[in-house]
Amino acid sequence: MEKSKIEEVHHYREVNLSQDIIHGYIPFTSPEGCLEDEISERELIDSPWVQRLRQIHQLQTAWWVFPSACHTRFQHVLGAMHTASRMVERLYPSLKKVDPETPSRAYIESLMRIAGLLHDVGHGPFGHFFDTYFLDQFGLTHEILGAEIIRRELATMIRRIRRNPNGRLEKGEVLDPEQVAWLIVRPTRESIQDATIPKWLQLLRGLFSGLYTVDNMDFVLRDAFMTGYNSHVFDMDRLLYYSFFTEKGLTVHQKGFSTLVRFISTRAELFRSVYFHRTVRAIDLSLQDAFRDSNRFLFPGHPLKHLDDYLHLTDWSLLTDVASWKKSDNSDKRVLSDQWDNILNRRIPWHLMAEKTILFRAGEKEQSTIFSKDDRFEAAIRDELPMLIRDIEIRIDIARHVHRPGVNLPTAGQNFLYDPTSDFVRQLEEEELFRHLPQSYRICRIYARNQEHRRELVRAMERLTSQSVSSDDLTNM
Repeated sequence: MEKSKIEEVHHYREVNLSQDIIHGYIPFTSPEGCLEDEISERELIDSPWVQRLRQIHQLQTAWWVFPSACHTRFQHVLGAMHTASRMVERLYPSLKKVDPETPSRAYIESLMRIAGLLHDVGHGPFGHFFDTYFLDQFGLTHEILGAEIIRRELATMIRRIRRNPNGRLEKGEVLDPEQVAWLIVRPTRESIQDATIPKWLQLLRGLFSGLYTVDNMDFVLRDAFMTGYNSHVFDMDRLLYYSFFTEKGLTVHQKGFSTLVRFISTRAELFRSVYFHRTVRAIDLSLQDAFRDSNRFLFPGHPLKHLDDYLHLTDWSLLTDVASWKKSDNSDKRVLSDQWDNILNRRIPWHLMAEKTILFRAGEKEQSTIFSKDDRFEAAIRDELPMLIRDIEIRIDIARHVHRPGVNLPTAGQNFLYDPTSDFVRQLEEEELFRHLPQSYRICRIYARNQEHRRELVRAMERLTSQSVSSDDLTNM
């Protein structure tokens, strides 16, 4: 048979497709198109560090509440990689115009795709929960840990990636793993003011830590669909179409502004309805207890000193391990196995007694209120209870979501609005509709093991939140 000379045939060998429930088809490069000393995106996707994300649920503990939402971090990072390409397709021309020193489009697209693929590589079991109840004791977050994994474990592979489905890096261009690591870590004031970081790279980090990002645009669509919340919660096509870079940063045209507001509001509602669901948070309370007592058995020490062990630490490994503790030779593990058995079998001891949602507007002193810390709120609730039941067993849970970062946070000031009537780019905060969005909210909940004192707890919550709202000029939902 005569060898085909049709150029298009080579593309089909050099690019593979993954069928995705959100994006349709996600393309990535295959080994067949690689030159000498080059690797494909598929080889990075197939690396153990990325493949382990198949064993970490995207929804931490919410999959115990939403049965269809058993998707993993792996599906999400593929979606984030694809979203990165879509953003670069739209934004590269304006990025190059703002900073003529910007590398080739192929470089920027590959950099963004790899950062999207690896932005969650540092996650441990139960995702963000693991950050708070394990990594924090070592001064780590999954982002900091992920950046170190990129530097130590994946840098060689990243440097050898020369192309993406839409183009090949120019001669002399080599992907910089340090730039990938820098993009995925939440900015600090020091990193924002670092004069050694080129302008184009500073602008690109807004696509990972701004209002709408490679990460959150995918997970909002994916989580909303998989939980059954909604199959099309915001219009990504319109939001991207009306987005571009200016000297100030990532800017949305006035015609796309309402779509951005819709996205912000939808993401907040997804937090309220799914991530902060009352039963999800009750499961988290049980998990907090289990982690507190089990930490010393879950992992041998500082993750950065045990990366080989961390590679194999996932939801699967942890849940399999604790399920075996019933038959352990260690008596402490046998005692703890009852706690884990309740979690594994979804026997949740904590029941919701009372709930209030407090909205905070810009300028309101959130940190100085009783809603800023669980122990402060619990003490105030107990003071409102009748003397005879002030020592009853209760648990306080305060779930906080930021609609939009405050002006004093490093993540603020990365998104701007273009007003065509004045031909002027201005802060989003100057738009009236944006100002009316709350800056954050806190869902304050009281849990108990039974319903015996429900009425007294509800009344205590009502009295306390009414007094606090009045004194602090807050809005109670």
